[in-house]
Amino acid sequence: MSDEPVRGLWCATLTPLTADGSIDHARLASHARHLFTQGVDGIAPFGTTGEGQSFSVAERCAGLESLLAAGVSAARIVAGTGCAALPDTVALTRHALQSGVARCLILPPFFFKDLTDDAIYGYFAKLIDTVADPRLRVYLYHIPQISAVRVDPGVVARLTTDYPRNIAGVKDSAGDWDNTAALLECAPQLSILVGHEPHLPRLLKAGGAGTICGVANVYPRLVAALLRPQVTADDEARVRGFIDILFRYPFLPAFKAIRAAQAGDDGWLPVRAPQFGLSREQRAALLAQLREAGLLTERVAAQ
Repeated sequence: MSDEPVRGLWCATLTPLTADGSIDHARLASHARHLFTQGVDGIAPFGTTGEGQSFSVAERCAGLESLLAAGVSAARIVAGTGCAALPDTVALTRHALQSGVARCLILPPFFFKDLTDDAIYGYFAKLIDTVADPRLRVYLYHIPQISAVRVDPGVVARLTTDYPRNIAGVKDSAGDWDNTAALLECAPQLSILVGHEPHLPRLLKAGGAGTICGVANVYPRLVAALLRPQVTADDEARVRGFIDILFRYPFLPAFKAIRAAQAGDDGWLPVRAPQFGLSREQRAALLAQLREAGLLTERVAAQ
């Protein structure tokens, strides 16, 4: 079981589905292997890009087991185990540890809004105390534009002080550099990762660790360019240009539409309710915009 800090390029992995809406385990494992050939260091299944909250505890357990059974190393996985209900988060976190995966990416409780910092701290503290496993490495997941619940730097600092063995890092997906800078200031010993790819060059210069991001599903090499010391303005512009196109559409079905086009495999198109796939017209427009930007050649691996 590896508990090395997460660094570099990690992918918040898409979850492919079969025609009946269940997880396509074979395609999921194949996608992970493809990402590794493209320079991705590891994967984070069942996060936001992986539609994690749309799957049951049993489905997410089976998905993790299928990746491991297919030969994906536990050392290359950060398991998304956060749920609205604490007992479900405990169950998924324990399952990850029992499966040999020490690193868990965990959302704050997100159904009830306007929670105090004490409530957020108490949730994570109760989780760690209940799991009661010194092997656990928690990556706190801050994505308030989706969850509407913040994990503020003060909470991170408090948890790090009280649980120094267990709190390993933060995935800051808010796209707010001031928040990321505050995390680097208050908890420099943690792996501070961003989900907003354009912040990567600035993060690395400030001592951050890397990224767990969705764009790596389809353009891992574009993201990898932002991790290089010799990153160029053109590298940054290409990533920003892609994000600008992507967010003209619902981003989860858009990601799947792009992956389907790249792979020549419409099996990538299904999404789990409440998500809804792009219309044929939307897909055509999205792909046309990517071609015009020089970002898409179908039936070849993502660049």
